[in-house]
Amino acid sequence: MSPAESQSFYELVNDVSLHEPVLVVALEGWVDAGLGASSAMASLLESNPTELLATFDDDRLLDQRARRPTARIVDGITTSLTWPSIEVRVGVDLVGRDVCYLVGPEPDMYWNGFVDAIIDLARRLDVRLVVGLGAFPAPAPHTRPVRLAATAPESSARLLERVGQVSGELEVPAGISSALEMGFGESGIDMVTLWARVPHYVAAMPFPQASAALIEGLGQIAELSLDASRFAAEAEASRAQVDDLISSNPEHMAMVRALESTLDATEGNTLGVEELPTGDELAAELEQFLRGEDS
Repeated sequence: MSPAESQSFYELVNDVSLHEPVLVVALEGWVDAGLGASSAMASLLESNPTELLATFDDDRLLDQRARRPTARIVDGITTSLTWPSIEVRVGVDLVGRDVCYLVGPEPDMYWNGFVDAIIDLARRLDVRLVVGLGAFPAPAPHTRPVRLAATAPESSARLLERVGQVSGELEVPAGISSALEMGFGESGIDMVTLWARVPHYVAAMPFPQASAALIEGLGQIAELSLDASRFAAEAEASRAQVDDLISSNPEHMAMVRALESTLDATEGNTLGVEELPTGDELAAELEQFLRGEDS
């Protein structure tokens, strides 16, 4: 796709001068166990002021029947519609380094065009690194620190060593982050996606430990100064809540102990692939989670 065609998908609304910004990606719609990625992104946007940098052609990219606008009705009068939108916002970290945020729903259509548009925008902004955020249900105990896994295109494989090398081979349904990884891999711009491993038995409830781990991982791999302390109290309350639920069921207690033992035995295997008999089973678990079914 030509630069002109790519730029038809977005509009740069704020011509600011940035110095080698990092682009952080967390789009809604794909797997986000424990609301790890969405809560992390919300915290990043709230921690420092941001301003709108670019908007996208949502009429082309989004299915409005699947992502309906919200109507505001006052005394029977429809006063406004709030439409779902994809946008890039820009801010700084705690020491003034430039950070851009790609937020909004995952596109329903024109994925290739969208990827080309993001790459074109990244080049215009001189982005030095793209970091995706995600969280998935995993065979992990809530009693241990959240571990991150990472995925990246081959050209950015060296970045995996800074997070944790994933062993084994999996085939799972892909989100837009995978398409972005492939696109950025061909463009020569580094991209890595950080994935928080959320205990599968709490994947449907908020798990702030995952959000804290993602922000800390983002800070380390992108060399940004970020603050995840807002999640400390929430994480403590979450741990207490899960402890209380687990302690009332001997079978659940045994499951957690087994997960702890397995984790100890596979230390160094970030994803714990050998605990997953097949990629099909992991794909089925992800699909089950996305449908909102109980694990």
